[in-house]
Amino acid sequence: MAARKANGVKSAKRKSSAGHGTITVPPGDPKKASPRAEEERPREHYNLSWMRIDPAYGEQHIAPFDYQTRLNDPGKFPFTRGVHPTMYRGRLWTMRMFAGFGTAEETNQRFKFLLQEGQTGLSTAFDLPTLYGYDADHEMSEGEVGKCGVAVSSLEDMMILFDGIPRAEVTTSMTINAPAAVVWAMYIAAGEASGVPRAKLGGTIQNDILKEYQAQKEWIFPPEPHMRLVIDTIEFGARQMPRWNPISISGYHIREAGSSAVQELAFTLNNGREYARRTIERGLEVDEFAPRLSFFFNAHNDFFEEIAKYRAARRIWAKVMKDEFGAKSERSMWCRFHTQTAGCSLTAQQPEINVIRTTLQALAAILGGTQSLHTNSLDEALALPTENAVRIALRTQQIIAFESGVVDTADPLGGSYYVEWLTDRMEEETFKYFDRIDDLGGVLKGIESGFFQKEIADSAYRYQREVEVGERTIVGVNKHVMDAELQVPILKINAASRDRQISRLKKLRTRRHGAKCRAALDALRKACEQEEGEINLMPTLIDAVRAWATLGEICETMRAVFGDYREPAMF
Repeated sequence: MAARKANGVKSAKRKSSAGHGTITVPPGDPKKASPRAEEERPREHYNLSWMRIDPAYGEQHIAPFDYQTRLNDPGKFPFTRGVHPTMYRGRLWTMRMFAGFGTAEETNQRFKFLLQEGQTGLSTAFDLPTLYGYDADHEMSEGEVGKCGVAVSSLEDMMILFDGIPRAEVTTSMTINAPAAVVWAMYIAAGEASGVPRAKLGGTIQNDILKEYQAQKEWIFPPEPHMRLVIDTIEFGARQMPRWNPISISGYHIREAGSSAVQELAFTLNNGREYARRTIERGLEVDEFAPRLSFFFNAHNDFFEEIAKYRAARRIWAKVMKDEFGAKSERSMWCRFHTQTAGCSLTAQQPEINVIRTTLQALAAILGGTQSLHTNSLDEALALPTENAVRIALRTQQIIAFESGVVDTADPLGGSYYVEWLTDRMEEETFKYFDRIDDLGGVLKGIESGFFQKEIADSAYRYQREVEVGERTIVGVNKHVMDAELQVPILKINAASRDRQISRLKKLRTRRHGAKCRAALDALRKACEQEEGEINLMPTLIDAVRAWATLGEICETMRAVFGDYREPAMF
């Protein structure tokens, strides 16, 4: 289940409404097939970042380099070959399937199903109302409750969502950004209510607001108040939650919006630079918080380009943390990342072959040294995954892990002329983007000017045009098209799920202590009115959710102080 801003070749995703049904997928259009004969190949070849690829690579393609400074052994600076000396021989990546739909009860059942099937970590998808900070009964939530993720409006929902989950043993990732601090407060309070102290809770909250302004467009407040909340969470996590990653700096959604691999890498790592700068300005030492920064990347179709991207990411981040921010601890220099296979690459046509795309993308992520992986399901382009589809996606990881042999040695493609050339090019182009963004005045200035938005839009347009004229082949869409229509089973979310969610919310408001709730919201408002750095908002948010204030009430309280953000029109 990929990010919801998927772009490119797949048909519009049908939001599901729990049970199963079927959906009819029309065949591709034979008229869009490439005019080239099957045996013809273009003279020039380019990867998805439009780098020209030579017919073969040798020593002449890579500058002479010192092994220790450019590559070094796995587990040693600059970590090009991996952050751990033995990589997957010591421990496999976390198999973390993204899941969430309907009510907290329904998603809790899916979590337990996945754990029973061998998943080793949880990843939570929230519905659109939750992502935008609205309660399920708000007028803006109409038609969207539980459709693209689980509805979470209160601490009660959070407690149900993770009921029976061994939270001290299983790490949890939560894909939420604008109201991330509020949802994290709910998770902390729910954990403590079940007897797990916050210091023992392990996991990640995405909490990357910069990429929302650049690509995914799910924000609430203007950039500065949002940045304050993000830095509050990093500070709080560094000092009270040693097992938690308070941010997952995300390139996934940048790529899903249409960026190239180079843009994904450059914009993501540069956003990381901005968060590090802001946290240091808050007064934290870099080695106090940097070890818990994490990243989230896409795994797209160009196999070697993706592998090189991950290798370059580690080397670039290690240099940035050491040279720019003065990190002393090697742990601060690690670029630890989760990977999700590319939702935007999957097709509604011939959906079964999406299993093959996902397998190749997952293999690239593993050869590239990911710490955590989600594999998309074959029905991704149509709906949220059925149990059978998600089981196949999980089995894909398990077959790679236990049958392929690729886990037996770290960075098995290290030293390949082609891979090393690509890694060097990725690094070179990323630093060029860093310079361009710095010349603009930084990330926020780039957002205000529309720089990121235009770069991504131009890349998306170029790729789509190449698909439409047949310069890039998408099997089943513009080549090897089938005439027959397919009946594909899909997951449906019952309308009753929304009714149950709203009913629970109304009962909560009736039975809670109204005066205590109002006092907690008033304390939150006063805390928001103070200058950044004077007070960390996380303890106040935890108090508010413990007083049974709802997500919507908390976000509305903050809106009254911080305001709403409206993106300037750009053409």
